[in-house]
Amino acid sequence: MTGAVALASGPGIEAAAFALDPAPALASAVEVLWDLLRPGTLLRIGLDALSKFGLYVTVAAGLSLIFGLMGVLNFAHGSLTMVGAYLGGAFMVATVTAETGGIGRLLLFFLAMALAFAAVTAVGAAIEVSLIRPIYDRPPLFQILLTFGVVLVVDELARIVLEFRGIQPSTVWEAPWGTRPAVLGGFYDVFGVSTRGIYMFEALVGLAVVAGTWWFLTETRYGLHIRAGSEDAEMAQALGIDVHRSFTVVFGVGAGLAALAGVLLMWDPRFGASVPLGVETLLIAFVVVIIGGLGSFRGTVVAAGIVGLTDATMTWLFQTHVPFPGLPEMVMFLVLVLVLIVRPQGLFGVAEVGGH
Repeated sequence: MTGAVALASGPGIEAAAFALDPAPALASAVEVLWDLLRPGTLLRIGLDALSKFGLYVTVAAGLSLIFGLMGVLNFAHGSLTMVGAYLGGAFMVATVTAETGGIGRLLLFFLAMALAFAAVTAVGAAIEVSLIRPIYDRPPLFQILLTFGVVLVVDELARIVLEFRGIQPSTVWEAPWGTRPAVLGGFYDVFGVSTRGIYMFEALVGLAVVAGTWWFLTETRYGLHIRAGSEDAEMAQALGIDVHRSFTVVFGVGAGLAALAGVLLMWDPRFGASVPLGVETLLIAFVVVIIGGLGSFRGTVVAAGIVGLTDATMTWLFQTHVPFPGLPEMVMFLVLVLVLIVRPQGLFGVAEVGGH
């Protein structure tokens, strides 16, 4: 009898009573909503969302460009981002010294971006010519399997080189973090909200990548040739446009943008250079590109904003009210599933993209 009384008043019964009574849950939800609507909270989420928008649009821009104009799903995109992170980190560690000032470190960072972009653009162009072009007439599954094979080769090569150099490939390489200038490494107070300088820098770089890619596609003669080749390759060839060379340039530039994103991530304390960075960024890129709509660069930009805002809001929620830091990433995939159910072609997707 005593045991029955103890069971009736134990923690399991209290939890069941809490679950059956909606009043505490409702009060907790109102408290979370009230906290969310505070100006300081909204500003904190907005600043975090801006930073993540810059990162996500930079990571996804190359993948969107390649699929949108060529119809090729490049599974090696994440691995090329990882390569860019290590190339940029190695350059910065080799060139930055204790005497290097803030402006000098920024100039070296942009030089690292340019060199990584050029090197990986050349590698991407070589991959397109030697591996992708011979299977253009095959079903898309061949391209997926081939680029997945490139992932395995690149990742294993990276592991061999890193272990030879005494760097642990599975954990974040922290040495490049010490090359950040003080202006980006510190915290700043923005109307009472503390944020890192590197986060605002990432937002600016993301906007520059969007503007540069948009300008290249819409304002240059080569961008016109590329768009013409993707719309109707036979007609473009009849007009004297070298479509094969255009696609080589697109694949090379898309790979170069992946490396450029890697250099940016190399300084970010939430990511850093590591071999698993390839898979992590590939998932983010696919989520952004699919939500925006395969083949639409405008959709990629909008989707990066949506995913960045969702991630920032969920990060705030699960760090301040629900102690489970792994859920923000899960919510990103829930948004992807919801978009696929409501609008399978994505927010700005078209029925058919790319062409050879």
